[in-house]
Amino acid sequence: MVEKARGLWLEDVDGNRFLDFTAGIAVCATGHCHPRVIRATKKQVDLLLHMSGTDFYYTQQILLAEKLASLTPGRGREKVYFGNSGAEAVEAAFKLACWHTRRELNIAFYGAFHGRTMGALSLTASKTVQKKHYNPLVPGITHIPYAYCFRCPYNLCYPSCGLACVYWVEDTLFRTTLPPEEVAAIIVEPIQREEGYIIPPSGFHISLHKIAKKYDILYVVDEVQSGMGRTGKMFAMEHFGVIPDIMALAKGIASGMPLGALVARGEIMDWEVGFHASTFGGNPVSCRVALATIDLLIESLMANAALQGDHLINGLRKLQQSHECMGDVRGKDLMVDMELVKDRETKVPAKECRDKIINAIFCKGLPLLGCGENNIRFCPALTVSRTEINTCLPVFDDAVRETACC
Repeated sequence: MVEKARGLWLEDVDGNRFLDFTAGIAVCATGHCHPRVIRATKKQVDLLLHMSGTDFYYTQQILLAEKLASLTPGRGREKVYFGNSGAEAVEAAFKLACWHTRRELNIAFYGAFHGRTMGALSLTASKTVQKKHYNPLVPGITHIPYAYCFRCPYNLCYPSCGLACVYWVEDTLFRTTLPPEEVAAIIVEPIQREEGYIIPPSGFHISLHKIAKKYDILYVVDEVQSGMGRTGKMFAMEHFGVIPDIMALAKGIASGMPLGALVARGEIMDWEVGFHASTFGGNPVSCRVALATIDLLIESLMANAALQGDHLINGLRKLQQSHECMGDVRGKDLMVDMELVKDRETKVPAKECRDKIINAIFCKGLPLLGCGENNIRFCPALTVSRTEINTCLPVFDDAVRETACC
């Protein structure tokens, strides 16, 4: 039960201290209660708490929309819609794609997580428990395999596979069951987050994007967890050389304040008045905090994410040499994942081992999050220091040894 926090350090109601490597599920990008975030919050609270950005204009919302538009690569005439969360941003993206194209079908991915509202949940294909008792969901969504090279659904190996998972879309799916001229969008995460931080090979997004453009299908990117500097760039898709048509943002955008954003080309965000709105979206306090957050990301924290992320990944790979159960260590800067297996050759998932390690390491004062069946994710604040990473690694090593998992 958390009482207070500063930086990466939490304190519970009993005075116990914890080194937080979860950042509130990758939300507190600038660490807990960064001084500049606190100043921005207090300054705005004295001026305006709420006026509904759907019906009225106010300065902080306009400034943030302009800032996000200027940061989006390869464009210059974007429009921005504000909501309160990642699920709302995805929900808005989903609706916008169907509205703009006047098409009713969409493509999403197995392993994806996009949120828990009905539209976002319909796009999600991570765990059945998330959908149990909620059917029927939004129709017209076809889920396809993601480029999960450690566990290739086609039993192939990259690069000799020739990106078969991409070309299957056009060669098989569009030829047999899904008319491409009826598909509004491909909704995809640059790096999948809920099945495990799954980083696709470099050509995956480029090739899939080309297919989308061939059939005038919108490329909708969910950057809710991967965006806002976590991968050393403002948006993770910058690593893959693709400019999306629509982009959903949230989590790290406002250092813990509730905010989601949808960024799209002006000609795509062509909603008529009243077709989509949010009473609380783009709250002036959240918008001012987001502006302070972006300044910090640009000044130093994206660079720090790249620097410290390499150190964390290399440290975990050294531990991997001593622990057979650490089947795969992968990451993009401070979006780092470890996949636990019973045997590296068979890659049988070690779910119980994962749960034991997370419990053991929490008792040692290091909160971590699981994802998928057998993965542990490391997503500390972008302010993390080398000293804090060096504190984390031996504690993690001890927890693995003490659980006798490997």
